[in-house]
Amino acid sequence: MTKDRFIVGNREGIITGRRIITDSETGVQYLFAYEGYAGGLTVLVDRDGKPIVDKNHPR
Repeated sequence: MTKDRFIVGNREGIITGRRIITDSETGVQYLFAYEGYAGGLTVLVDRDGKPIVDKNHPR
């Protein structure tokens, strides 16, 4: 059984919403925002511009 690389959390709405996606290999988190047929994906960063890493991810 293979482990999914990307874990989708914080699901909202069908037409409009936001999702936090976590890379299971690195722990880095991404924000996916969408409305209708449009959407965008970006890495989440802290105030210093460093990627946010899931605090439960083993380092």
